Amino acid sequence: MEAHMLVDPQNVTLSALETVYRGAFPELIPECRERVDRSALAVARAAAGGTPIYGVNTGFGKLASVRISADNTRTLQRNLILSHCTGVGDPLPADIVRLIIALKIISLGRGASGVRWELIALLTEMLRHEILPVIPAQGSVGASGDLVPLAHLTATMIGEGDLDCHGRRLAASRALQQAGLSPVKLRAKEGLGMINGTQVSTALALSGLFDSWRNAISSLTTGALSTDAAMGSSTPFRAEIHVLRGHQGQIDAASTLRRLLEGSQVRESHRHGDQRVQDPYCLRCQPQVLGAALTVLRQAGDTLRVEAGAVTDNPLVLEDGCIISGGNFHGEPVGLAADQIAIVVAETGAIAQRRIALLVDPALSHGLPAFLAPDPGLNSGMMAAEVVSAALASENKALSNPRVVDSTPTSANQEDHVAMSCHGAYRLREMNQNLSRLLAIEALCAAQGVEMRRPYETSPALRGFVRAIRAVSEPLHEDRALASDLEEVARLIRDGKLVPANAPRLETQKQ
Repeated sequence: MEAHMLVDPQNVTLSALETVYRGAFPELIPECRERVDRSALAVARAAAGGTPIYGVNTGFGKLASVRISADNTRTLQRNLILSHCTGVGDPLPADIVRLIIALKIISLGRGASGVRWELIALLTEMLRHEILPVIPAQGSVGASGDLVPLAHLTATMIGEGDLDCHGRRLAASRALQQAGLSPVKLRAKEGLGMINGTQVSTALALSGLFDSWRNAISSLTTGALSTDAAMGSSTPFRAEIHVLRGHQGQIDAASTLRRLLEGSQVRESHRHGDQRVQDPYCLRCQPQVLGAALTVLRQAGDTLRVEAGAVTDNPLVLEDGCIISGGNFHGEPVGLAADQIAIVVAETGAIAQRRIALLVDPALSHGLPAFLAPDPGLNSGMMAAEVVSAALASENKALSNPRVVDSTPTSANQEDHVAMSCHGAYRLREMNQNLSRLLAIEALCAAQGVEMRRPYETSPALRGFVRAIRAVSEPLHEDRALASDLEEVARLIRDGKLVPANAPRLETQKQ
């Protein structure tokens, strides 16, 4: 694992969170300790008192009116965790679990959750030793937080459930022992503080955000390559056009496209004498479509950045020691952000698919052979690859339907409006996988197209990307199976190898 990084819970950045997502682990700044200890002491005093406080000396949800004696507060917390370990489905991937734990550390570090420092220390050590809870993906509705998946995380901290130790699944008690760690015994409010929170939804949404940003920026590269392959015009990318509209994402997208195409011999070869007045929208309106995508991703990113540093459990311990109930655990902000990201992913793929369709159609591609085949008829070229791109684009269109509007009341109508934020964010992983493969098809088609324009060469910047593509996929001289080529190019995209130099940044100074 990469070296640790100090994190201030009140000043969390998207770049720091992405570093954690890619492999680093966080440690809280020392100043957090005092706040955490102070809130834990406030809960301990309340648990010993006679005033009913939700989740400290009462039952949960619809059972909040049931008083719990001081002798049973620890049993109450343990029972809460075990009773909520009801998740189903495949385990969440390791990079997501790592981010979930990091977000939990950050939130608890705000010192408003009433848990002891011992819990934060154990979570930090679990990350350091790379022993990760096995968390089923399904079961949260984003209501009182991500109760079920966070219960599976918390269970491992008390020695229950399973931990993934470098690819080996072990009983939590054994895995902790091997790492030289000891389970915690939950005290008043600590079980509730661990599972009331949006960290699973937020981690999944952040993962979707980071991957969709990388895909969107990579689509500027594949889009520029397609523009040159189709002998499209770079005039619609002129700065003056986009300044007149004023959207920063659009301005950034146009600027990137201009830089990518600068110095193209293909462009210069048809700058004069080209009878076409306007290119199809999939070429001409790239700044408008992809720029809008960048703008929306930045908006979603700002929401998720705030959420990552938020206290989202219940009840909360305020600065004056008061313990009050609220609703910060509701996943609506995350759910809405996830729905926005899903639409962006679908739209990025939709316009890329139209560029692929243009390149394989000799009626639109300005002189390229049908399906980019060297000998059309004998060879089918990229015919089937374009079909796959249509399938992937269609899947993502269906997956982009909003999730947050589909509230199903739970907990005997106590939680009568829920956000569905967890699975709304979870689907982003599949969508981004689909998009990376769709963009890989465009990259192969566009590379084939610009190579067919020789002796004219594409721009120096785009030639570098063609070399990267050709390092994993040779030019198509005759028909061959392309499935493995597509996966290799998709991996290039997922690893950020098609991100342009000086690409637009997700996190702006305004954020």
